[in-house]
Amino acid sequence: MKINVLTLFPEMFTAVTGSILGRACEKGILQFQFINIRDFSNDKHKKVDDYPFGGGPGMVMMADPIFGALHSIGAQGKKILYMSPRGKTLDKEKIQELAEEEELTILCGHYEGVDQRALDYFDMEEVSIGDYILTGGELPAMVLIDTVARLIPGVLASEDSATEESIYSGLLEYPQYTKPRSYEGMDVPEVLVSGNHKLIYLWKFEQSLRLTKELRPDLFEDFVKNSKELTKDEHKVLEKVLK
Repeated sequence: MKINVLTLFPEMFTAVTGSILGRACEKGILQFQFINIRDFSNDKHKKVDDYPFGGGPGMVMMADPIFGALHSIGAQGKKILYMSPRGKTLDKEKIQELAEEEELTILCGHYEGVDQRALDYFDMEEVSIGDYILTGGELPAMVLIDTVARLIPGVLASEDSATEESIYSGLLEYPQYTKPRSYEGMDVPEVLVSGNHKLIYLWKFEQSLRLTKELRPDLFEDFVKNSKELTKDEHKVLEKVLK
């Protein structure tokens, strides 16, 4: 997948070009291009914002530099996202949909937003990561990039880990342990070192159920409603948790 990011602060994106995503770039699975919107300003001081028509607080990013940046990468007619608090909240379905794209372009706004004409002309889709306001679209863009990229085959070492974790499976993740077996008077649950794979699986399943019931009752309720495909042993565990 090719990911283009339009931003006033391309240096911030070193956070997504290292570690796992960096290795995916080396393998040719991901390709990043970071475009500095300020490079397309026609102002001698590289100004990219101005006061809003009609008044109001703050400044608005001007259409012209955004148009120039998007035209420079031939983005018209392609999938363009604008990170915006008024957009639809990023969820599992949207993430899976975006992971199917061959190319994504993401516009990071700043100040009080961007000139609406840029959004309209390029038919951008507005996406939010939650009902709160940040100082710019860079952090939301990084969240979107990371969560979408991990669903692309080959990005993660294990193909299963992308969809089996946490809410992708419909349940929150069970507790994890590693060496040593005993630490500060706390022991690893005996079942996890028993070697009995069936009992280990059922223990993990029960822990996920209990955590989801406690922390995300909405997810737990949905899981119970769609529990027809469970095995006999899984049903027994579910009934135990429901009591």
